[in-house]
Amino acid sequence: MTTSIPTVESQTRISVLIFTLNEEVNLPHCLGALDQCDDIVVVDSFSQDRTCELARQAGARVFQHEFTGFGDQRMWALQTIPLRHPWALILDADERVTPALWREMRLRVADAAGNAAAFRLKRRFFWDGHWLRHANLYPSWVVRLIRVGKVKYSNRGHAETQTVDGEVGELGEDLADENFKGLEAWRERQRHYARSEAMYEAETDGSWRWPELWQSDPLGRRAAWKKIARRLPARGGCYFIYAYVFRGGWKDGAAGLRFCLEKARFQADIGRMSRRLRKGESI
Repeated sequence: MTTSIPTVESQTRISVLIFTLNEEVNLPHCLGALDQCDDIVVVDSFSQDRTCELARQAGARVFQHEFTGFGDQRMWALQTIPLRHPWALILDADERVTPALWREMRLRVADAAGNAAAFRLKRRFFWDGHWLRHANLYPSWVVRLIRVGKVKYSNRGHAETQTVDGEVGELGEDLADENFKGLEAWRERQRHYARSEAMYEAETDGSWRWPELWQSDPLGRRAAWKKIARRLPARGGCYFIYAYVFRGGWKDGAAGLRFCLEKARFQADIGRMSRRLRKGESI
């Protein structure tokens, strides 16, 4: 009698948490790339479209919870929803896992040491069908593959930050980030994000120390540089020069120019609203 040897695929399982709000356009692309996952959970913020219906049709478990921030929403899901596997991948509906990334995640998780708590990975941002290698300041690192119970997320402006109890590794493959809703929907989201970021800046200490700018952790390094950016005059113009000229946004052609202009406006909006809040004015 022969005994089959378990493969990495049969031994290693990763749960996937997808966070949604009115994502019937983006969600099918995200779900379609997860055919090898046997535990997909959609955490919805009471969508008004067919998001939940599409998720259930794809075999995902669906939970709904009021959204108060990305960090809050991720922690509610991790603390409340029973996941089938000890590792979880955190996704937004406009993100997609490539086959190469899924293979790498499984291999790294299977080989992870006992003190391994999370892996950070790079997002590859697409704009109007083009990968913006330069204009979006690639690589942009995010901590998304986590050992359940070892990572705590919290709100930070329009996004989130995290504390990790253990070692954080890095993955080589990229996570695709592409929104299919169109430019106006993207602009509306950026306006909402600008408001959240301005409120965060107005309420928090913007001080920094020189060692923070050169630390090995790319996420901590980015946070320190963002504190410096708060103090710059003509914030939007400074961002455009940095992203388009110094970081090579011009290499991405017309799409790179349009994107850098949009992001410069985003930074200008944050600065304008933040100044108003510090003066006690409403935004």
